[in-house]
Amino acid sequence: MATQGTPLVPLGDADITADAAVQRPWRMRDAMSRFAEWIEGSLAASGFDRGPWLIVAFAAGIGSWFLLANPWQWIGAIALAALLSLSVQSLWKGDEGRAHLRLAGTGIGLAFAVGLVVIWARSEVVGATPLPHPTMIKIDGRILERQEQPAEDRIRLVLATRDPEAGRTIKVRVNVPEKDDSITFNEGARVRLRARLMPPSPPLLPGAYDFARSAWFEGYAATGSLVGEIELVEPPRGGDGEIARVQRWLSAHVRENVGGSAGSIAAAFASGDRGAISEADEIAMRDSGLTHLLSISGLHVSAVIAAAYVLALKLLALWPWLTLRVRLPLVATAIGAGAGIGYTLLTGAQVPTVRSCVGAVLVLIALALGRQPLSMRMVAVAAGVVLLLWPETLVGPSFQMSFAAVISIVALHNSSPVREFLAPREEQWGRWLGRRVLMLFITGLVIEIALTPIVLFHFHRAGIYGAFANVIAIPLVTFVSMPLIAIALCFDLVGLGSPFWWLVGKSLDLLLAIARTTAAQPGAVKLMPHIGILNVLLFVAGGLWLALWKGRGRLWGLAPALLGAALLSQASAPDLLIARDGADVGFVDPAGSLYVLRNKPGSYAQENLVELAGAEALPRSMADWPGARCSSDFCSIPMRRSDKVWHLLVARSRERIDERALAAACERSDIVIADRWLPRSCRPRWLKADGRYLDAQGGTTIYLEDRRIETVAAHQGMHGWWQAPERR
Repeated sequence: MATQGTPLVPLGDADITADAAVQRPWRMRDAMSRFAEWIEGSLAASGFDRGPWLIVAFAAGIGSWFLLANPWQWIGAIALAALLSLSVQSLWKGDEGRAHLRLAGTGIGLAFAVGLVVIWARSEVVGATPLPHPTMIKIDGRILERQEQPAEDRIRLVLATRDPEAGRTIKVRVNVPEKDDSITFNEGARVRLRARLMPPSPPLLPGAYDFARSAWFEGYAATGSLVGEIELVEPPRGGDGEIARVQRWLSAHVRENVGGSAGSIAAAFASGDRGAISEADEIAMRDSGLTHLLSISGLHVSAVIAAAYVLALKLLALWPWLTLRVRLPLVATAIGAGAGIGYTLLTGAQVPTVRSCVGAVLVLIALALGRQPLSMRMVAVAAGVVLLLWPETLVGPSFQMSFAAVISIVALHNSSPVREFLAPREEQWGRWLGRRVLMLFITGLVIEIALTPIVLFHFHRAGIYGAFANVIAIPLVTFVSMPLIAIALCFDLVGLGSPFWWLVGKSLDLLLAIARTTAAQPGAVKLMPHIGILNVLLFVAGGLWLALWKGRGRLWGLAPALLGAALLSQASAPDLLIARDGADVGFVDPAGSLYVLRNKPGSYAQENLVELAGAEALPRSMADWPGARCSSDFCSIPMRRSDKVWHLLVARSRERIDERALAAACERSDIVIADRWLPRSCRPRWLKADGRYLDAQGGTTIYLEDRRIETVAAHQGMHGWWQAPERR
């Protein structure tokens, strides 16, 4: 009703529009409020555990630093994350009805920003600027680390020396043939030598292994090989590298007592030294899904700690006076933790071993306090410790595979159906054992599913029968091989270890037989072309949601996982693969066969071409391509895709040819590929991938159907390990 004295005026279109404009923000606020209420209710109903999700956000901040290109983008991401935290606090400050949402938004924003800052700081502190170009230099340096690789007939020396051009102190790694080795070339010794050094290599192709990035965080400015002889200037100083010397002595001692391939694997279990394992055994273990057993990680550390804990508990219980006065689980926990830390130091204290030791010690502490030992919080703490100390490990396969496996195991065994299946009950021993064996197989299958996207992304191949092989191999290593190695070492103190070493050899011969038999089966290995980072992130997001969320809402994790599976099924090989030097080139035909410019079986370049093409058959020479016309200098290749025929011109030699003839050939070609700089008169219709182009862009893959080009440079940004021409 209108107020008295106010005339009733009809509402026109303009008034309606103005009124709607005033109401629209309120409606938007109502919608946002309802959405916030829904999120708050979901967080409360799920029993939201902030700890694991904070580590996920911390890891996301680290990962974003690698994905973003330059410092301005890193600063922008930090600012946006901090703004999110401040916005959440200001919007719902003091609102108890938004407590979960406020804490989640604030914590996740801050954790993301901290993760990005931590990896940026780590890169600035430990990163070593690589040498600008290959060089031959005289080195007068001190040995920081000695890495023995008898399977390769060489040793590797990590040296601290000076860059003769820049005058700065650098760390380099030099390969020394075994014939030039000496027992005096140990940590702390000063040596003089001449070496051919090269800056650490970037990926050969998009999706290939990035050694330059790894070397940056290892502090290597260059790697190379010895030229001539190596001279000892000063012997090792007392106290330097004692643990490393003990590790090498233990490895050699084990190999002396267990010969052949079994001895090299026993040495890896005892000391962490994998240098004696042959390439054939490495391939068999990899293709059978058992290569994780060779890396000192959760399985080995847990076995050592568990054995020390149980033995300490049982032996101390035989002393009634101590049993009545001390809580034995606490003492056993301290002994087990000490054994785990000692084993970690003895095997080189590599990041996977440290990560496993942290997790295993946390389990011990939980057991001693009567808490649930296998929990996501325990996994989150272990991951947080590792990422805080070594944030760069996030992008490596070791960290991703280890934690994917552990998260899968914890999530599976904490689920209600599995708990009910494994719950104690009155039954015969055979049924009890059968349920455990079945659960071991299911666990292996779940781990294989969780690891497959990661393995395909990093290695472009996956073992299909790994779950079956692990059902036998894991118990064999955990309950037979490793205890026998420990017993044999103990009996060696009194000279009675030989029978136990014989048993160790037989158990590891069985392990190798399982690996070789599994790897030799038809279809045991599946090769895949390179899959993009988006594909892997979808799997990771879906897997983390399924593992960390609680209640029915966890099923939403299937959506990104299924989308990732759909993208994975659509992954196709590139039509052309051009290595960064332009000398190794591969073409893929519609049937998936690979044709290469230089057919060098077993070479590193050809292995990369085969893996990234996902080619099952052996590569063939480019001259065998249907319709190819090749001379000693060039190959002309017609390549049909859909309704278009692409004409390619590929250089086969570095000989000079008539510039006019080359220009005419380029004009008739869509793509020209060469390992040298071509004259400007060479102008193909679409792309000239010559030395100038490859020097700036790095390895290149081309998808003709989509007219899409992917280069190594496109994924490097302004990170310190990438030496773009303008930064040299």
